[in-house]
Amino acid sequence: MPRIFLTGSAFLSIQATIKAERSLFSYPKYWAHCFGAAPFLPMSRAEMTELGWDSCDIILVTGDAYVDHPSFGMAVIGRVLEAHGFRVGIIAQPDWTSKDAFMALGKPNLYFGVTAGNMDSMINRYTADKKLRHDDAYTPGNVGGKRPDRAVTVYSQRCREAYKEVPIIIGGIEASLRRIAHYDYWSEKVRRSVLFDAKADMLMYGNAERPLIEVTHRLAAGENIADIHDVRGTAILVKQALPQWQGVDSTHLDTPGKIDPIPSPYQEVPDCDSAKTEDIAAPVQAKAVVIQPDNRRKPWEQVYVKLPAFETVTQNKTLYAHTSRILHQETNPGCARALMQRHGDRHIWINPPAMPLETEEMDAVFDLPYQRVPHPAYGEAKIPAYEMIRFSVNIMRGCYGGCSFCSITEHEGRIIQSRSEDSIIREIEDIRDKVPGFTGVISDLGGPTANMYRLRCKSPKAEATCRRPSCVYPSICAHMDTNHAPTINLYRRARELPGIKKILIASGVRYDLAVEDPEYVKELALHHVGGYLKIAPEHTEDGPLSKMMKPGMGSYYRFKELFDKYSEEAGKKQYLIPYFIASHPGTTDEDMLALAIWLKENRFKLDQVQNFYPSPMASATTMYHTGVNALKKVSKDSEEVFSAKGEIHRRLHKAMLRYHDPKNFAQIREALKKMGREDLIGRGPQHLVPPESADEKRQKAPKARGGQKALTKHTGLPPQPKWKKAGEQKGNAGKGPKGQRSRQGQPQASRSR
Repeated sequence: MPRIFLTGSAFLSIQATIKAERSLFSYPKYWAHCFGAAPFLPMSRAEMTELGWDSCDIILVTGDAYVDHPSFGMAVIGRVLEAHGFRVGIIAQPDWTSKDAFMALGKPNLYFGVTAGNMDSMINRYTADKKLRHDDAYTPGNVGGKRPDRAVTVYSQRCREAYKEVPIIIGGIEASLRRIAHYDYWSEKVRRSVLFDAKADMLMYGNAERPLIEVTHRLAAGENIADIHDVRGTAILVKQALPQWQGVDSTHLDTPGKIDPIPSPYQEVPDCDSAKTEDIAAPVQAKAVVIQPDNRRKPWEQVYVKLPAFETVTQNKTLYAHTSRILHQETNPGCARALMQRHGDRHIWINPPAMPLETEEMDAVFDLPYQRVPHPAYGEAKIPAYEMIRFSVNIMRGCYGGCSFCSITEHEGRIIQSRSEDSIIREIEDIRDKVPGFTGVISDLGGPTANMYRLRCKSPKAEATCRRPSCVYPSICAHMDTNHAPTINLYRRARELPGIKKILIASGVRYDLAVEDPEYVKELALHHVGGYLKIAPEHTEDGPLSKMMKPGMGSYYRFKELFDKYSEEAGKKQYLIPYFIASHPGTTDEDMLALAIWLKENRFKLDQVQNFYPSPMASATTMYHTGVNALKKVSKDSEEVFSAKGEIHRRLHKAMLRYHDPKNFAQIREALKKMGREDLIGRGPQHLVPPESADEKRQKAPKARGGQKALTKHTGLPPQPKWKKAGEQKGNAGKGPKGQRSRQGQPQASRSR
């Protein structure tokens, strides 16, 4: 057999692959593993002393209360680090006005890990209409104001003040969605990468167990964080591109005009995009030797994409839209390139995404010794977010729906990562046996979507090379597995457990997938619905649906037909609760009116409705900011996208979802008149809102001098000031200005009046 030599780049590629595929729990444990697992990760010096610790190796700072439950990010990260032998402390919801609270556990030996919590701090703090919230579901007592705006930035700055030389790693959804220059809805401007403002050393995006464990072990082995550049799922600041990487300008890549075609994954070198071979650098220090075809360098390996600079996208909305499109094309861990974007004299360098966890790794993460309750420091205080999920089980991660307004794909990725059935059953048994207050009802078996458990691409090659933003829009990809048998088997096994009375499904059901397997709909309707099932059509009209990347109403009607049929067969009265979004980019007043009419015709009276919330990095936010459809090729002739902006216009769209609320009648009537649809004003079943009432007319009556309404036979006497009541005068009751009785028992008006 001839001896095979590899070029420099091919060797680096194989090294990277081996490193990426290293099992999450294959590292040798750190020396501190001898301390064992803590009942709770310590939040005070006293707890550290009780555990026998003199210091923490890592201190995690979070904007959420500490709940030791696998649905809370800091608990997961903390327990995973602990399983590797590191001593982990938690500073939860610290007072950010000084550095003192950030010194409570002392100086960490390795680094501070900083997150805003399970929610973006700005979305947590403000409504979609930018109104201040006064509650916080992740805080004991549901009290608002326990975290700062832009918490990642503020917390990182306080950590730096506390211990200047300690590395800072930021992560979680707030950092993840701000990893490049991004439109900020609250300040209505493009902000630079959060890594600059936070002055942190590294950013980790997505579910970061894999990159975090690698970086932590390398730091523990003595490496300097400034020298760690090559870890997938991380972003760092650099002066120039990393050595041995070849750049390609983003404008060379943005050639697809549609989002639906899938490149063939079966070519010798998959044609993952339109990059030409001349855009790829020649192998580094090539030594003419034999390379097997399977080891050929792929077009994305050791290649980075040069994005338009921060200063450019701030001024040019078309290039901002182009940048957003490129970012969303580079999210598949199998074929994503690194990204680089200049900010002034430095660049943000974003390594390709981390490889998703395999089933065995997911099981190991969820099998860690979580207490499944809040830290004892909170006493009897209720934490609403915990109360909501304490009897629920997360069975998978990721979502390949690719909805343009949703951040799940940008954060967790398109590839579904599922736990084994045995692991899920063990967790249900833990809840049954250990969680206080359990009554036998599991509130949810789900995740980002209820029915994507173990649904992945049937072709490993296609999954590794596909750049489609959605596997189900505009239609379900032929490669996608839609067999719900694993989910059905899980449901059946779970509800047969002793002590389990009911398994409910509270996560949203992707109904366009569900109708591909009617047996799943039957199982759902017969056993797992507590009267109401929530689904999310989001809209009824093709215009906004095409900008949301959501299916048309045909799938909804098919699902409703099946759901009603099986509910009736079971002798149950069960109802679908649809969710809709108002003011989404691409939604006109006519679209909202059509949706309101549909709601009226189908007898829906929605209690809770939502306006579109432009979260950082979402494709829909790009459309909102730029007015350009970044789901298609971006050019000077790109499709323009209308967005309702301004409080009045957005309020109208939201009001149409609640057409039945009397508070909205006046605003809807005014809009109907402007749209020439006065035929919808009346009291018949065909009308949307009633005509103006007598009370409303009185309220609109012209006012006389002094601010009082003009007298009519309907209005009666205007209200009188207290001092003008019969027989009274301010300071001299029963007399006129000079203490004299006026005619008809009324005080005389003074000359000054």
